[in-house]
Amino acid sequence: MVPSLMVPELGHFALVLALCICIALFVLPMIGAHYGNQLLMHTSRSFAAGFFIFVAIAFYCLSYSFAHDDFSVKYVASNSNSLLPWYYKLCAVWGGHEGSLLLWVLMLSGWTFAVSIFSKSLPLDMQARVLSLLGFVAIGFLSFMLLTSNPFDRILPIPPQDGGDLNPALQDFGFIIHPPILYMGYVGFSVVFAFAIAALLTGRLDSAWARWSRPWATMAWGFLSVGIALGSWWAYYELGWGDWWFWDPVENASFMPWIVGTALIHSLAVTEKRSLFKNWTILLAIFTFSLSLLGTFIVRSGLLTSVHAFASDPARGVFILGFLLVVVGGSLVLYAFRAPVVKSEVGFSWFSRETLLMGNNIILLVVMLTVLLGTLYPMIADAMGWGKISVGPPYFNFFFLPLMGLLCLLMALGPVANWKHTQPKQLLRLLWKPWVLSLVSAILIPWLYADEFKWFAALAVFIASWIATAIVADIIYRLRHANSILAGVKKLSLSYYAMLLAHLGIAVSLIGVSFTTIYSTERDLRMEEHQTAKIMDYEFTLQSLQQVKGPNYTADEALITVNYKGKALADMRPQKRRYYARASMTTEVAINPGFFRDLYVAMGEPVAEKAWAMRVHVRPFVRWIWLGALMMAFGAVLGAADKRYRKQQAKAEQKETSFVSAGASGKVAAHE
Repeated sequence: MVPSLMVPELGHFALVLALCICIALFVLPMIGAHYGNQLLMHTSRSFAAGFFIFVAIAFYCLSYSFAHDDFSVKYVASNSNSLLPWYYKLCAVWGGHEGSLLLWVLMLSGWTFAVSIFSKSLPLDMQARVLSLLGFVAIGFLSFMLLTSNPFDRILPIPPQDGGDLNPALQDFGFIIHPPILYMGYVGFSVVFAFAIAALLTGRLDSAWARWSRPWATMAWGFLSVGIALGSWWAYYELGWGDWWFWDPVENASFMPWIVGTALIHSLAVTEKRSLFKNWTILLAIFTFSLSLLGTFIVRSGLLTSVHAFASDPARGVFILGFLLVVVGGSLVLYAFRAPVVKSEVGFSWFSRETLLMGNNIILLVVMLTVLLGTLYPMIADAMGWGKISVGPPYFNFFFLPLMGLLCLLMALGPVANWKHTQPKQLLRLLWKPWVLSLVSAILIPWLYADEFKWFAALAVFIASWIATAIVADIIYRLRHANSILAGVKKLSLSYYAMLLAHLGIAVSLIGVSFTTIYSTERDLRMEEHQTAKIMDYEFTLQSLQQVKGPNYTADEALITVNYKGKALADMRPQKRRYYARASMTTEVAINPGFFRDLYVAMGEPVAEKAWAMRVHVRPFVRWIWLGALMMAFGAVLGAADKRYRKQQAKAEQKETSFVSAGASGKVAAHE
């Protein structure tokens, strides 16, 4: 039994062992794959398991230190407090720089272990190279943690009696689930990156490689979608601003890999189906993971101030920037040498699904570059001494909205178009009815919904209806020769349903974004006890004010009753909290949720003895934003679960001799 005082040392030792294992994971299987040594290649699975086990031990040790208030650990003393509820003590593990970095590495070890388990049907040398490259990524982050950001550093000889507390804004359920899921998406793209570099090393840039990579890319994209949605939801109800997206640099840091990841999963589909866009797909895989690393640099560099960022020593950012340059630079150099030998011996016409998907990729890349420029330019300007420059929502919306609108219009065409060539008459025959229905919806829905007709709302309804009705038309077209609807539905692949669900999720989110932006009502009020304010058809009455106590805070709480058209609807209890440890204040909003609207009340500051400033919102369709994201993520799960990936991977070993190595022949065969 290890004494509790030695638990941090055990965790530190586990991280050192994990680093040693990752060095072995990077070196030995790669040597084995190069020389064809099966014994060395087989060690990759064992090293992957060891990597996961020792990082999990380290994570458990840090969690144990938080749970038992071991304030001799510097990180625990900075991010916890004895009065903190136990569930917040555990999520405080990733509440600061060092612990969130350990969570990042834990996720990486989990993905590495998952690859070792679920990719046994891959050719042995391919699996060894993929796991070896994941080990290389782990070496970078474990070295960074042990050299600059050790979560087990002690405060000796006299530790503090109590901790500094977790940031009050993070003492919320959303923070418990948001970072782990977001990191699962961030880190998941390292698997696709490893597959891409392994493909460059072996020369196996073919449809089989795309089949191996596609489920991993889809799952990472699904996790990142949920993680971004959870971050938006958490900021919406926790920060008291009442909005769902702020174009914050750290929000952008997670959004950019999602944008390029979206392009990647579409490009992988073309590479798998038609053995096209192979070079482009490899480049997207490199860019997606590079943007994940860039997001890590932005958050931890100390170059910006954000509620989402970790206020760290900028010197730490230099380490991450160096690692980013090694990964990106090395990958692009390898790409420059290996990609020119890749050839595609199949073609397609200008009017085909391939063309539409390439258009999808180009638009997404332009969107990413727009966001990247707006995110990095203020930092670059500050570093160059050009002064403090702020790039806000007007810039992002000016470029982002038209481009995404065009992308959504193309989205309806992609599923109904044929590979190689599509007859315009076929698209016209399939889509004229959806077009008419969408046009009618665009006119009627905004007109019936509000007193004033809004053209932007009409455009949003048209695009969302266009996506949804085109999907219905495509399903009807595919079932036209089926003996029965049930038989036809069973015949369609799980990947097809995944694509439909993800596209419908985009349409749902589009309605949510548009309607909550256009039709939301916001009022700043001065409210006294028993005073009533009317907003639209809702009456908000401040019934009473009282003080309440929590486990580590006191709060002023308002009781506000809401009537809708004269009928009692809800009681809402917003709070203004003061935390003991940091003497800081937070706003805890009250929300009455609904499928078609949210009522949102936030307390401001006291303006008299029994009067407070209140901010009241009526936000229509805001929950559709996150519902759409969940639909996209569920579509990703369906896509990754498609049985054909497992069947085709099983066949891959039998076809291994058909692959031609670029290193042996000087070129790569285009594999249909």
